[in-house]
Amino acid sequence: MGDEHPYADDATLVAALRDGDEDAFAWLLDRLDGPLRRLARTFVATPAAADEVVAETWLAVVEGIDGFEQRSSVRTWVTRILMNRARTRGVRDRRSVPFSSVEAPTFPPGAFLGPDHPRWPGHWAAPPRAWDELPAERLEARETVARVRAAIEALPPLHRQVITLRDVEGWPADETCAVLDLSAANQRVVLHRARARVRDAVASYLEGP
Repeated sequence: MGDEHPYADDATLVAALRDGDEDAFAWLLDRLDGPLRRLARTFVATPAAADEVVAETWLAVVEGIDGFEQRSSVRTWVTRILMNRARTRGVRDRRSVPFSSVEAPTFPPGAFLGPDHPRWPGHWAAPPRAWDELPAERLEARETVARVRAAIEALPPLHRQVITLRDVEGWPADETCAVLDLSAANQRVVLHRARARVRDAVASYLEGP
């Protein structure tokens, strides 16, 4: 789970959860509850619906931990439970837009860093024109953050899910592919399209008419 706590080892965590260790459950809840809520919102229409889905997920974790076969990480397992419930709930909340029907925005070659970049693979190679002339306060303003969130919210479901896991939660590509059942190539395409649309929306806002 990314730290030195004993529960960061999945085997130790699973054993503790099976023993009913409340500290282990609290540790897991503290680390995953927020990310699960953000991911749930990529499927469902309201924060209240996301809260319900997350609550159902934690109940399923408690009830299903004895049957967890540890073929994936605990985080991936819990996230898949969340996604299954959120997907079912989301069918009632909104109509999904097929991935194949979404036209990708076009950006010139070199707009994004390559997949082998050591620190920021796939991220913007440089800010849009004139961003360097904007005051830092505007780039960090609540309105700008809200515009980024709104741009993500406006994406098709799969695009929202990929960019949320990769760029909001910081998941690695392989774990994102595993939890969303995507090939590496599809994940790269979806992420590129999502980033391009968010970049376009934020650039339009910051650069103005």
